[in-house]
Amino acid sequence: MALNFLHRASLQPARIAIFPGAWNPPTVAHVAIAQASLQWADEVIWILPKSFPHKSFDGASFEQRQEMLRQLARTCDAFSAAVSETNLHIEMAREASVSCGPEVEIGVICGRDAVERIATWDYGRPGVFEEMLAAHPLLVASRQGEYTAASHLASRVIPLQLEADFNDVSSSEVRRRVEMKEAWQHLVPETLVPEVARLYSAGVSAEPEQRHKPLISSGNV
Repeated sequence: MALNFLHRASLQPARIAIFPGAWNPPTVAHVAIAQASLQWADEVIWILPKSFPHKSFDGASFEQRQEMLRQLARTCDAFSAAVSETNLHIEMAREASVSCGPEVEIGVICGRDAVERIATWDYGRPGVFEEMLAAHPLLVASRQGEYTAASHLASRVIPLQLEADFNDVSSSEVRRRVEMKEAWQHLVPETLVPEVARLYSAGVSAEPEQRHKPLISSGNV
């Protein structure tokens, strides 16, 4: 299987970082993580799975999330967006390899909590996590703490250096603020403010007088 691209960067990358997520909606923290991943990768592919192993499509629909990713990918020359037929990180990495060619190195972006979930997931047999790391390094953003890999895996786990930590910046916080009619625009990429206002029925203006800086601490994205 290969990825179904919604938007593809015009690049010839040697390294690609895939960024799977639910994107309900994308936030400024997600953008900061994607941009930090470009310290390692030439291209970041934002990936929306057609299904999730641990959540459902509540909030924005699958089609609406595709459109948000398409718009977001167009904001950076090194961003692409795609849909995956699968929902496990190792399978999405394989799809990316099929799409981009065996000569391209594929890394996987995730947060600390996601790494812990990936490492302990029941794949039906032992050793799958180690096999994944051997084939695809993990680019890890701090999320309520740092991830410490076992010594024999540490070289395949790459910490992302962010300019700031984003404690209170999360998709769920955006949705909560929209519902409570609190300021939310500073938590999402500026290009998506009108779309988020429309999709999530925001009761406040999509053009606030001033876009505040994100709240800063440790990452929950």
